[in-house]
Amino acid sequence: MRLADDPRVECATDIAAEPKRVWALVSDISTPARYSPELQDVEWLDGAEEPAVGACFSGRNHNDVLGEWRTVSRIAQITEPRVFEWEVVRYNDRELGEPLAVWTFTLEPLADGSGTRLRHGMRFGSGRGPMNAYVERYPEREEEIVDGRLALLRAGIEKTLAGVKGAAEA
Repeated sequence: MRLADDPRVECATDIAAEPKRVWALVSDISTPARYSPELQDVEWLDGAEEPAVGACFSGRNHNDVLGEWRTVSRIAQITEPRVFEWEVVRYNDRELGEPLAVWTFTLEPLADGSGTRLRHGMRFGSGRGPMNAYVERYPEREEEIVDGRLALLRAGIEKTLAGVKGAAEA
């Protein structure tokens, strides 16, 4: 896959808990940090204390391949109890900057009423970020770079979903 192909990854799990319970977990910005192998911690910015469209939070990330880095995210959509979405943006472009990545939790009640299907995904945004620079540095390896990053993200998303499922079903 190439960056021009709109790379994305999404995983899903069925949870034996009502959407309201699952929503309480996924709309809490600290939940992914508890379960993700990459996102280590988060903190609200600019006086924000709870999710609201436009509110920003910082994240500290780490993985063995890429090292450690910080991100700033802006909440882009809240449709309770269905969609919670945030965009990773450049620090100085918090209000209007193009997203480098878009992360989404999507919830849907299971047809048989037994719980919630939770989807968690990420797609690269329209903003130019470190991925673009890396691909420009090694254009002959673009597919390998993008596929490798998507594989790391998939593994992290699967672990995050497993953690949310465990917490919701406890």
